[in-house]
Amino acid sequence: MSLVLTIVTVSITVTINAYPLYVWELKQSGISETYQLSIQNILTNYKVLMNYLNNPWIKQLHLPDFSSSKEGLQHFKEVKQLFFLNYFLLIVTIYPTYRFIRGLMSESQMWRLIRPFQYLSLFPFLGFFGMIVGFDQIFVGFHKLLFRNDYWLFNPYTDPIIEVLPASYFLHCFLLAIICIELLFLITLWLSKKSLTKETE
Repeated sequence: MSLVLTIVTVSITVTINAYPLYVWELKQSGISETYQLSIQNILTNYKVLMNYLNNPWIKQLHLPDFSSSKEGLQHFKEVKQLFFLNYFLLIVTIYPTYRFIRGLMSESQMWRLIRPFQYLSLFPFLGFFGMIVGFDQIFVGFHKLLFRNDYWLFNPYTDPIIEVLPASYFLHCFLLAIICIELLFLITLWLSKKSLTKETE
């Protein structure tokens, strides 16, 4: 269903561009003190990385304060491809989702989404619980599923950027994505129930 895919890709887009989340992570984790880098320097490198991942016209990644190995650069290139796959799916599903919702509303059929989204709204809770109790296993499985190599296993000596991208940051990214998905599921469910209430008045 295009609606579900739109919700998921919107949530991923919000998460991967959640700059305030990374700023909060830096302040909470004390990374700058541990690695003797100022928060501003770390954020500058983070912005360079995100600009590379988000902009198709930036072909090479050059981090001002961190060296990078060939394998590390290849991994970021593959991450960039996943970013654009997500953006592509978001773009191609927006209009079908709009047509689908408009059609349901025009025919007073929004109630048809109530049962499916009641079930769908349960899945993010399971994902949230899974992240809390078994994040390491999920994180490894996620990378094995999406990548055909082990370049994501960064060596901090050759790719020190990994030192300022702690596991807790990725955990919080996963949790944010799940929260966004759940919120959009619940909004859709609420709108569907609201339309049914109007129809019965």
